[in-house]
This record gives sequence, structure tokens and C-alpha cells, in this order.
Amino acid sequence: MTNIAILASGNGTNAQRIIEYFVGSADINIAVVITNKEDAFVRDRARRFGIKEVYLSKADFNNPSKLCQVFYRHRVDWIVLAGFLLLIPKEVINAYNNRIINIHPALLPKYGGKGMYGMNVHKAVIANKDKHSGITIHYVNEVYDDGKIIFKTKCKVTPDDTPETLAEKIHQLEYEYFPKVIEDLIR
Repeated sequence: MTNIAILASGNGTNAQRIIEYFVGSADINIAVVITNKEDAFVRDRARRFGIKEVYLSKADFNNPSKLCQVFYRHRVDWIVLAGFLLLIPKEVINAYNNRIINIHPALLPKYGGKGMYGMNVHKAVIANKDKHSGITIHYVNEVYDDGKIIFKTKCKVTPDDTPETLAEKIHQLEYEYFPKVIEDLIR
């Protein structure tokens, strides 16, 4: 059995989609959902599926040994960032080399880096009048949105798109592709 830890900072719609995708899987298990925000709704989503959820403060996340203790306790093999906003410590990246992945709501390398998440990305895409946006799934390294790209797919940005309508298009791509890419990587 391969155990996955999902790290999320907020609402957790991608986390829920991943959980739903692997419910009943014979060989892939969502072992734990970890968040850096006490009031993150992703905690409720995890509990609804009977998945252990853990809150760790920012200081805890910056302490590699404390973070790895949680991973070891839950026998975590892979780490999936699903709307997680903190940088992963180098020691954790080394311990889980090429087994930490993230999804970004744009076509990297455009619109990546610190502060480029959620609506910030969609507003930038619209402001620059890009013809396409999309998602990028990549390995995590010590720099925000800089790891080796695993998968990209795009959607059209129309003149009447708003950040909100573009966000919805991006969410649909995330829900469709992220769980499948995770499964392909693990298997």
C-alpha cells in the first residue's frame, strides 16, 4: 500500500477530489491531510472521509524533524501539495526526493513564484491578455514553482473571461487531471 499525505492551506476542493478518486483503491491510500491553518475547511473535508487530519503551525512546518515525524507516523510514501502555500524545507525535500508534487493554476514558468496563487494568478493572466492558461503539475524543490514539470494542460482564455470564470476553468482541469497524474506517478 502506498500512503499519500495531502498538504493544503484552505478550502480543500482539490484535496477532496483526490480523496474521492482514491477511495476504495487497493494500493493507494490517503493516509493524512495536513494543514497550516487551524480553521482550514480541508480539515472538515478529510474528517468526512474518515481521514486523519493534522494541524501544524508555520513554525512546525519550518521544523523539518517535526514535519518528518508526522510523515513517518503515518507511513507516508508520497506528499501531494493541493493548494498549500508554504515552502517545504530542504531537508524534507531531500528525504522525499521526487516524491513531493504540487499543482499550479497556470502554465509555468509564467505566473509562478511566491505570491502567485489562486486569484492572483488569474488576475495576472487576464491583465496580460494571454490566450491560454492551464495547470502545471511539478515536482517540488527549494524554490516556489521551480521543480521539474511532470504534466501541463491548457484551456482558452476568452475576451469575456473574468478571474472568477478563468478560475472555474482551471479548477475543472485540476479536478480532471491531478488525481490521474498522481496515480500514474505512483504506479
